[in-house]
Amino acid sequence: MNTIIQLESISQIHEFLEIEKPVHPLVSVVRHSKDMNLEFDPNLRINNHLYFISLKENIQGCFKYGRKSYDFQEGSLIFTRPGQMTSPMGNEEPDLGGWSIFIHPDLIRAYPISNAILNYSFFDYDSNEALHISEKEKHALNAIIEKIEIELSQNIDQHTQDLIVHNIESLLKYSQRYFDRQFLTRKSHHKDFLVKFDTYLHSYFNGNLPLENGIPSLKECGEALQLSGKYLSDLLKKETGKTLTEHIHLHIVEKAKNQLLNSDTPISQIAFNLGFEYPQYFSKIFKNKAGLSPKEYRNLN
Repeated sequence: MNTIIQLESISQIHEFLEIEKPVHPLVSVVRHSKDMNLEFDPNLRINNHLYFISLKENIQGCFKYGRKSYDFQEGSLIFTRPGQMTSPMGNEEPDLGGWSIFIHPDLIRAYPISNAILNYSFFDYDSNEALHISEKEKHALNAIIEKIEIELSQNIDQHTQDLIVHNIESLLKYSQRYFDRQFLTRKSHHKDFLVKFDTYLHSYFNGNLPLENGIPSLKECGEALQLSGKYLSDLLKKETGKTLTEHIHLHIVEKAKNQLLNSDTPISQIAFNLGFEYPQYFSKIFKNKAGLSPKEYRNLN
């Protein structure tokens, strides 16, 4: 039976890892060391209430981490947002070359980043979709972490929090840049997923699944391709300029065109067959993509 623990504060994180107390109540940079406690019950699950970014030099680190063979091997960054569940690994050697930064949401609550951070979709990627950074990129991120450490090591004043938050923003912006680079350098690898996604849509909409289950969700599409939904959506946007939802709607419209011109099935039934609960929503999407309402398009025949 799994044991679930709640990690709601920086102090709890430090106690959990059995390292010295944090110097700041809302943010902490932890250098991975042999003194960290990594011997955990394999049935333990952690509900982390903090933002967590970790550079892993050695893939055998603190948390379960699936990976494939990628182009950059120097280091990997993983991102976790509050409310996500993680499972620590037991009896593993510490990742001595890496670091982790833990950020309590209260640290950034009064800053614009508190809303902007929600738009960094890489926090919702699966572990095998992590950011794999080059040596040069690693040095740039390490420089930012060192600036945060400097702020934490000196007396706290009225500028401390602003400077820490500023550097966290820089960390996220550089990470986004490197993720964009990663999408670019894996174009040939990603083309396979584009074909698989197209095949998935054809298979899904050629059966009764739309009528039974509705239009597939972001999560369902990702699971079908063994990716997180957010990663698949970002991949499609980077490769095609269209979002996952746009791809689904375009596929639905093409499917509907054939049915409108080649059958007498009522438009409302076509909508239901394609997964729409409300025919009006189907008509709105159809007109947006085809330039005509379903009725107008059928009358063209």
